[in-house]
Amino acid sequence: MVNLSNWTPPRALLVPVVAGGLLIGGAAAQQFVTAQQMAQAGPASAALSRESFVAAAVKRSGAAVVTLETARTVRSPGVSGLPRGLMADPMFRHFFGIPGTATPRSRVQRGQGSGVIFDAEGLLLTNAHVVEGADTLSVGLSDGRRVSGRVVGKDTLTDLAVVRLEGKGPWPTATLGNSDQLNVGDWAIAVGNPFGLENTVTLGIISNLNRNVSQLGISGKRLDLIQTDAAINPGNSGGPLLNADGEVVGINTLVRSGPGAGLGFAIPINRAQAIARELVKSGRVQHPMVGIGLSPVPSPNPGAAVPPGAVIRSVQPGGPADKAGLKVDDVIISIDGRTMKGPAAVVSAIESRGVGERLRITVRRGEDEVTLEVTPVDLSTLQPA
Repeated sequence: MVNLSNWTPPRALLVPVVAGGLLIGGAAAQQFVTAQQMAQAGPASAALSRESFVAAAVKRSGAAVVTLETARTVRSPGVSGLPRGLMADPMFRHFFGIPGTATPRSRVQRGQGSGVIFDAEGLLLTNAHVVEGADTLSVGLSDGRRVSGRVVGKDTLTDLAVVRLEGKGPWPTATLGNSDQLNVGDWAIAVGNPFGLENTVTLGIISNLNRNVSQLGISGKRLDLIQTDAAINPGNSGGPLLNADGEVVGINTLVRSGPGAGLGFAIPINRAQAIARELVKSGRVQHPMVGIGLSPVPSPNPGAAVPPGAVIRSVQPGGPADKAGLKVDDVIISIDGRTMKGPAAVVSAIESRGVGERLRITVRRGEDEVTLEVTPVDLSTLQPA
């Protein structure tokens, strides 16, 4: 989280910084300009005198942030393997804390998360893990309305889901930005409902980009994430990450707990939009795969930097890579002319293309460079190499 307490604005913009009704900063920050100076500074400075850029950003898209409350039925196992006579004795059950029945019991498990409405027809984006297994879904809007929601589709590989609001609009919608234009150090504003506290806003920066989930020790997902230090807490999952203009640039999905707590991660909105389109169209997502296993290029010397590229360690027999002529020990150095920094970059490049779209993969094979055309297939039709 960015600490504003030691930040002094430029002299031309020496105005009070207000958050939640509290004046932030010491004596150096609590300076005011005259009305004449504000007029000379122009309309941008006049706007800053009335509200912070954070307030303006939240005002632009905050109304589209919703609370999701789920209920799912969970069956707990009964007690087995004990003599019937003992099980029939209430004193025995009480002493050992055994439930009064040996049959499986059902209970309702409740969960909560966030989401953001991205379409005026009442479609919202959230995380797949927020709605996973939900029997009922209740959506709370910022204006106090509460409506039912129906899951249109979800994709566990990218942890994204689309929910349709049941009821009559109008529905507030967020403005979507372009996550490909993000830079490390840009402002980041997380909006959501952590711990059930609705309409919570936190401020930070974009700490880094293209963090592959494998770097976080997470398997079974295909994501390159935005890293931010804007606080993302339980309940923020599925809410938006905004830029300084109030545009949605990410969907909050992960937060690091324990050592290194405070690291938050969001799914880039460009990726989320592509997934959402497929979910709305067919209820499922096709994930392109070529059938190779990868590892980093080994360092030439101990302690030296890892060279760019990715080594092919396995090739799925009969898969697209095998049919195209890729071989074990080939080093992938570029895809469609873009240099590959490592295995995560290769996976991302393949994932960014659609099933059936050709990839031009250039590999280093011994002393030679070879370019081959590979056509990915859907992940569901091919087991990983």
